[in-house]
Amino acid sequence: MRLKFADFAAFIAVARHKSFRAAGDELGLSPSAVSHAIKQLEQRLKLQVFNRTTRSVALTEAGLNLFVRLRPAFDEIDTMIDEVNCFRTTPMGTLKINTAPLFARLVLVPIVAGFIREYPDIKVEISTDDKLIDIVKQNVDAGIRLDTALENDMVAVPIGPKIRLAVVATADYFARHAPPVHPAELGAHQCIVLRFQSGRPYLWEFDGPEGKLEIAVTGNIILDDLDSALEAALCGAGIAYLNYEQARQYLDSGKLVSVLEAWLPEKPSLQLYYPRNKYISCSLRAFVDYVKAQ
Repeated sequence: MRLKFADFAAFIAVARHKSFRAAGDELGLSPSAVSHAIKQLEQRLKLQVFNRTTRSVALTEAGLNLFVRLRPAFDEIDTMIDEVNCFRTTPMGTLKINTAPLFARLVLVPIVAGFIREYPDIKVEISTDDKLIDIVKQNVDAGIRLDTALENDMVAVPIGPKIRLAVVATADYFARHAPPVHPAELGAHQCIVLRFQSGRPYLWEFDGPEGKLEIAVTGNIILDDLDSALEAALCGAGIAYLNYEQARQYLDSGKLVSVLEAWLPEKPSLQLYYPRNKYISCSLRAFVDYVKAQ
């Protein structure tokens, strides 16, 4: 029996993603075609490389050993192919970026729209997650987050403008409840509470004449994403602490009213980040250069 490198492509993809469907998306095959390729490989090896259930796919001990030995070779081939790609006049390939849904909508998508016009042979895949993922383990090229969330082994490049904040509610809400003039007065209001997925509530940050303040607000609505907080504010449920750009159109139209503006700090811009000690593909290098030029 003589197996060729190509016989292991489906195996490597499934092992990376722990999913036949995601592996198929990477390889341009249907999940059933990937499953068939794995069955053929197992028959030729005469051993099982994956444990499968209706909900999960996991490597067997033999499969894990095989994956650990094969993956560096496949990664090296990918690197060599990409190095050849760098000799092209226009880079090509796929660039995978992960970020939070709000950051994707407000910052990343507008930048990517301009990037692909300049580099039409590069396909950009954007995945969103409110949780910070391990971009190396998830086989993602880069991520976009606040700098406070990044590890020291990441290269970070500012992307987009500095972040402005806004404390907002509807005019009808403020007609029923006197607008706060000091952050401490938020305790008398219905606030839309934002919490991290860990369950820890987000403290509203302020910076004014008395220095920096962090307020633990209370309210009857507790959410874990900013878009839902915006929708709750538009429905008149209370006061929300939002990204200014997220609320801009509603502030301009008068649907929302801004308060405590003198107390709101300006945050540094988001950071495009990628592993410091990993080979940087031509597609990612082109994107980083594009971001720096904006």
